[in-house]
Amino acid sequence: NRPKTELNQTTSTLHFAQPTTRMAPLRSFDAFAKPIDGIRERSVSGGFITLLASATAGLLFLSQIIVYLQVQTRHSMHLADSVPSVLFNHADDPKKLLGHRIPLRVHVTFPHLHCGALDYAHDGNTLSSGKFEHYHKAPFTFTKRKPTSQEYKTAAMGGFSSNTALNQKRAEGCTLVGTLHVPRVGGTLSISVSPDAWRRATSLLSFGVDPSMDADPFHGKLPNVTHYIHDVTFGAPFPPGDNPLQSTHHVMDNGSGVALANVAVKLVPTTYKRTFHSAQETYQASVSRHIVQPETLAAQRSSLLPGLLINYDFTPLAISHVESRENWFVFLSSLVGIVGGVFVTVGLV
Repeated sequence: NRPKTELNQTTSTLHFAQPTTRMAPLRSFDAFAKPIDGIRERSVSGGFITLLASATAGLLFLSQIIVYLQVQTRHSMHLADSVPSVLFNHADDPKKLLGHRIPLRVHVTFPHLHCGALDYAHDGNTLSSGKFEHYHKAPFTFTKRKPTSQEYKTAAMGGFSSNTALNQKRAEGCTLVGTLHVPRVGGTLSISVSPDAWRRATSLLSFGVDPSMDADPFHGKLPNVTHYIHDVTFGAPFPPGDNPLQSTHHVMDNGSGVALANVAVKLVPTTYKRTFHSAQETYQASVSRHIVQPETLAAQRSSLLPGLLINYDFTPLAISHVESRENWFVFLSSLVGIVGGVFVTVGLV
């Protein structure tokens, strides 16, 4: 029992803290009744429960952040948009080509075929005939050059005793690199022995007659068209997927080195949307390949020359890859619910 004087002092203090008469009805709506500080009692068990609740709330808080940071990818398939193709008769007007062409990047090394004997073509327009340069003007064209040391080592799949031997061998090879802007329709890209070099090699082997007075670059043999595809990419790279036309060897191990690597490519239009990034239009490639032997080419009376032939086409279906995170307000409400729910639950114990 406290003294009367102390009770009177406490009563007067509480009375002084009472709200005004006009605000007094709001007390009936107070859901957070506050106990008097002098009546509160702290215990060891209460402290242990508080620490346990804090640790639980912290773990749940951390797990919720980890879940929020994880990216969810949604995949969907739909019909591709129809895009009218602008043909080569408008090639001199770049504005008419916007959205109608895609970049085709090529990087291929032929370790046993020098650049003078290498020809390439797109949709039948060959370099040797002059039509290729007519339709594909700089800077969107191909360039032939001597391979670098690393390119030649990768393509030839062999070690060299000295840099001198490597440099001598590099002069016998050729690397084709460049970018074309091709229409968004099916087409073909071929990289092969030039018609003159092929005619010369077959004439020399068949009849022992060389129609050219130059030195024989093939040393009395057929040209070896073994090659290494560093990279062939249609459109922008697709980060989540692998490019099947990258880091690929086509070894012609039939003794003569003469064959045709026939590669069929199906391009799937793909929309790739990352979190906090704009949507990116690209293509995924489905590839099938086989080596056509020279006997087959001869039996079919094919006009194709040994080398690399890429046939590509576009599928009518498109794929969307959308990366997203949980909504920020849902994440925030989950955090508040976790922390508040833990302490309210523990407070009921």
